[in-house]
Amino acid sequence: MTKKYQNKYRIESARKKGYDYSQNGAYFITIVTKNRECFFGNIDNRGDVLQNVCTTMQLSEIGKIVWDEWFVSEKIRNHIFMDEFVIMPNHIHGIVIINNDDCRDVLQNVSTDKSEKPKNKFFSKISPSSKSLSMMVRQFKSAVTIKSREINPNFAWQPRFHDRIIRNENELNRIRHYIRENPAKWYRDRNNGDDLWL
Repeated sequence: MTKKYQNKYRIESARKKGYDYSQNGAYFITIVTKNRECFFGNIDNRGDVLQNVCTTMQLSEIGKIVWDEWFVSEKIRNHIFMDEFVIMPNHIHGIVIINNDDCRDVLQNVSTDKSEKPKNKFFSKISPSSKSLSMMVRQFKSAVTIKSREINPNFAWQPRFHDRIIRNENELNRIRHYIRENPAKWYRDRNNGDDLWL
């Protein structure tokens, strides 16, 4: 069975090989909707962008779900801090800081049920750690999807997300600035399929 597909349908991970994404650090992530469909709202005053007028994102109902779930992620995971963040019409940018040095008692999530079946060793090896960036994004996307499909059953994300490991404070501040300025630069964003800006 293992030779049947000869890795024909295997999708390479976008994560950095050998890097532990559950270790302390700052990560810049981008998550995009399927087919770059604009579910999250609209940019306000787009026509005034070229005159440097303040441009803001007007959130749709689904955009508001994204906003709420982003900050819920921090509340339910004490090892995560959500830094700068922006919602765009069809994607989000955010900085996630992982700090495992100041966590609640790890035993609180351990089952005491002796009849519980042991975890499959194969899946435990390939599954992301419960405190990893991948797990946080997976759970965030899942929560947004469930609530958003009550409003629009066609809502979906692209299957992956893009990440960048932030290596120093200068890079952190540069990325924060990029995120804050994102709505004003929507007219030249590669995720913007609006022909008005071409």
